[in-house]
Amino acid sequence: MVVRQGSGGQTVIHFRAAGVVLLLAHLLLVGWLTLRPLDVPWIAAANFEPFAGIRADLALGRAEAVRRIGGAVLLLAPLGVLLPMAGGRIFVSPWVSLLRTVTAGALISLAIELGQTGVPGQVVDVDSVLLNTGGIALAHLLVVPLCRARLRRRGLPGVRDLPRYHQETRLRDEAPQGATPTITGVGIAP
Repeated sequence: MVVRQGSGGQTVIHFRAAGVVLLLAHLLLVGWLTLRPLDVPWIAAANFEPFAGIRADLALGRAEAVRRIGGAVLLLAPLGVLLPMAGGRIFVSPWVSLLRTVTAGALISLAIELGQTGVPGQVVDVDSVLLNTGGIALAHLLVVPLCRARLRRRGLPGVRDLPRYHQETRLRDEAPQGATPTITGVGIAP
């Protein structure tokens, strides 16, 4: 996505608005895919044992394992990019961004799995939460730091969340006001 410079912070507003719209569209698609009732002849038991479902998928053969595991990894992977995009922060610690994005993504994945408990034909699988969260982390690591670095190199003055920018603006715009007033004769409480 190409970000054009706007006046008065419009760049960040447009960037965030696009992120929010894409995020909502993706979540609606994921909700439709995962929370609709399925007409199946039988239902597997819920999986609460980590990695048991992944082992079962691997036992089905390479092609079926790639389809099932890859589908679970890719289902929520766009959140790794869309959540930071909706946040609109360009100047942020990569580790804080990763932690924030993975935590939010894991909670969204958990909410989807818990929502499936009341949907006919859908079962809860702890491995889905693990694979979805892994996909979110992978997408974030592959895309977000590179995009943020590119946007920072472009030096967009419309970006308002740079702490140094705020400090320079504040110091430039504020007139000196003299010493801070003090009150004499006020003692310290015992």
